[in-house]
Amino acid sequence: MKNLTKAFAVIALTSASFATFAASEVNSAPTGAQSLGVVSAATNSGDLGTLQGKLAAKAAQEGASSYRIVSAGGENHLYGTAEIYK
Repeated sequence: MKNLTKAFAVIALTSASFATFAASEVNSAPTGAQSLGVVSAATNSGDLGTLQGKLAAKAAQEGASSYRIVSAGGENHLYGTAEIYK
């Protein structure tokens, strides 16, 4: 039982620490935020959620605190760009 409790604690802490490093999506440029540039991503699936996740991951990798998707397109092969902010 103790091992199960420890496993749940590790999972919870890992999830919480990942959330603190993730960039959040915004609808417009945040007030007072500095633009860091643009990131782009592509996916072979037609799922917009997958594309959004890839853009969020790239934004976080670049040290952004937030990002705004500025373009997305395609049919079976989606591509998109996002402006990132610090």
